[in-house]
Amino acid sequence: MKMNISVVIPLLNEEESLPELEAWIRRVMEANQFSYEIVFVDDGSTDGSWHCIQKLKENNPNIHGIRFRRNYGKSAALNEGFKIVKGDVVITMDADLQDSPDEIPELYNMIENQGYDLVSGWKKKRYDSTVTKNIPSKFYNWSTRRMTGIKLHDFNCGLKAYRNEVVKSIEVYGEMHRYIPVIAKAAGFTHIGEKVVHHQKRKFGVSKFGMSRFLRGYLDLLTITFISKFGKRPMHLFGGLGSLTFLAGFIIGIILVVKKFAFHAYGMTSRPLFYLALVCIIVGVQLFMTGFLAELVQSSSSKRKMYGIAERL
Repeated sequence: MKMNISVVIPLLNEEESLPELEAWIRRVMEANQFSYEIVFVDDGSTDGSWHCIQKLKENNPNIHGIRFRRNYGKSAALNEGFKIVKGDVVITMDADLQDSPDEIPELYNMIENQGYDLVSGWKKKRYDSTVTKNIPSKFYNWSTRRMTGIKLHDFNCGLKAYRNEVVKSIEVYGEMHRYIPVIAKAAGFTHIGEKVVHHQKRKFGVSKFGMSRFLRGYLDLLTITFISKFGKRPMHLFGGLGSLTFLAGFIIGIILVVKKFAFHAYGMTSRPLFYLALVCIIVGVQLFMTGFLAELVQSSSSKRKMYGIAERL
């Protein structure tokens, strides 16, 4: 049967918030007569989150659950959730009640009726620490816009909506959940929109993300930028740089040889240019070989990463 919406919720130790979140989502779905499913992905919780999901499923057959054997991270949780969703529109949201399910109908409308492939939430007014989250987040989003050309204000907002085809065409791994719009654009889904969403104060527990995520975020940004541009053709980057570097060293070497034999210059090996030429030739060969090996690895690596899943509901 046709299903309107799938909601994917990754979580880690959110036992207290899950009943309220499930009831809120159910009210919104029933009020708008949506057919739906909720996929809770327990990312190695050590509290009673999985037991709570089991209890919720007893009263709501639209609930599905995945429990990891250990903590793999938000990207892994989203990736496994995306594998099983059936809805025409896929909504992702955090489990801490800071994302409002009341945004779901408009997000669904933007995908189904306005033709967007992906819609990202924008927490224009945030209830987070200014020093540890707001200011670093603004700088991070600004630099991401500059590097990727995607005009979003809040790349890391957990509340997003996707056309089903998008989540079935991408793979999210490592810490790449922050850059799903970048991954989607690289896969050819270019109609990306944004919606201002209501952000709420955390009611239970504490944030699972510290300042270290910003350092990792920039490293991930460099990775995803490289992969999106050269992931399928690493030889174009490394081979090109290697060829130019080798050529520069070769030309310098030729000039030195000509000077030695045509102008009887002595002490060639004591000149800085000789060592510069030598370094350029060696580095050029290494870069070229790196590109060649990367091509071999890229052409032979077709298996998706598997995660240790303890249970499914």
